[in-house]
Amino acid sequence: MMVQSFLVKDEGKTLEFKENCRSLRRIVQSVVAFANTSGGAIVIGIRDKTKEIVGLADPSKDEERLANAFADAIRPLFIPDIQIHSWRKRELIIVTVPHMIGPYYIQSEGPEAGVYIRLGSTNRRAGPELIAEIQRMTRNTFFDELPCPQINSEDIDFRAASEFFQGVSRRFTPAKRKSLGLTMDYGGREVPTQGAVLLFGKNRGRFFPDATIRCARFQGPTTARFIDQTEIDEYLPKAVDSAIAFIERHTKQGLEIGRLQRREIPEYPQSVLREAVINAVVHADYSLGGSGIKIAVFDDRIEITNPGFLPFGLTLEAALSGVSRLRNRVIGRTFRELDLIEQWGSGIGRMLATSQEAGLQPPRFEEIGTNFRVTLFGGHLPSIPQPQWRLALIDYLNENGQISTHDASRLWSTSDRTARDRLRKLVNKGTLVEVGTGPKDPRKVYILKV
Repeated sequence: MMVQSFLVKDEGKTLEFKENCRSLRRIVQSVVAFANTSGGAIVIGIRDKTKEIVGLADPSKDEERLANAFADAIRPLFIPDIQIHSWRKRELIIVTVPHMIGPYYIQSEGPEAGVYIRLGSTNRRAGPELIAEIQRMTRNTFFDELPCPQINSEDIDFRAASEFFQGVSRRFTPAKRKSLGLTMDYGGREVPTQGAVLLFGKNRGRFFPDATIRCARFQGPTTARFIDQTEIDEYLPKAVDSAIAFIERHTKQGLEIGRLQRREIPEYPQSVLREAVINAVVHADYSLGGSGIKIAVFDDRIEITNPGFLPFGLTLEAALSGVSRLRNRVIGRTFRELDLIEQWGSGIGRMLATSQEAGLQPPRFEEIGTNFRVTLFGGHLPSIPQPQWRLALIDYLNENGQISTHDASRLWSTSDRTARDRLRKLVNKGTLVEVGTGPKDPRKVYILKV
């Protein structure tokens, strides 16, 4: 059922629970944030902390209040889909918000202060840089495609760029650099774009002082003590190689002994490292000042963090399924011409598959504030045997979708009390979700959490 499809998830970038409609202003704020960011849904009639389904006393009246509030408060005019749903004689409202090209804002706060975006499970007021990115989406332009008229072509190291292209047996002609978006016509002359400055600018630090890769090797699992650090400020194709070299210098190399020779086995597959570093460089939001790409190497993991969350309109679930949306079209095109990128949208899938083949824990992908982080884990996954009762439960839920305490006790041939204790532990571990009107609801059921 629709309600359960929401309950298996936690509040986050695309989902919010509300107990009632008393705080209309916050609901309006969430609608604006969802519309501007990646879309989402607000489920009203569910307690956000416990997910208890409490329902609404007068859903028709609440539906009318919501529709009026959205029409009066949001600009440009925008009214999301509002539907009433029943669950065990309790009425809920589900507000479904598609991602729309805005920016949308709260009228009383104005187009500069009233634009909100979704960061995790919170709504944040968008600053000038993020509003500018939304506006660029409206025009279908990218930050790295914008002209840099204050510099000339002599400030771009096109000789170095030509050497990179020669390395993959491709010619780098004036027509090629224009087709890639490295230069453009502006004010009657050909000028470099911001992408050209980022990729091959001789003095790019003047314009992008934070467009560097800061690398650090820490002792142990925390940042309390570092062993080595460096700041990479090179042309972006070369910076990728330098960053990978730093990581390999500070990670383990194992040996595989064959019949005729020994072969070094890196702790982290090189293809996974390259994909993670290249993704960070290609998808970084270089319009955000004060934050560059950071690579932190720990004893047990590597964290690669770039400024900028996922591009507007893209969710983490979609990215993990192979959907891709470039943030920097010039950098992306150039990296593809240099064979640094293969097929759009396939990088994350390859990282997951390669890690699985190597027996490693899969990489973790997460948005942290206005940053995006990939965490790679070292060491092989331990084999943890699962108790038979848990395997039986998973099979039951995969077939039936939900289970009650009484059904669990029959499945396991135990008392209701033992079944209840096992189910409660799985809820606390985040494996199951409890669906009901409260802790004492005799008809509550348990479902697998996504």
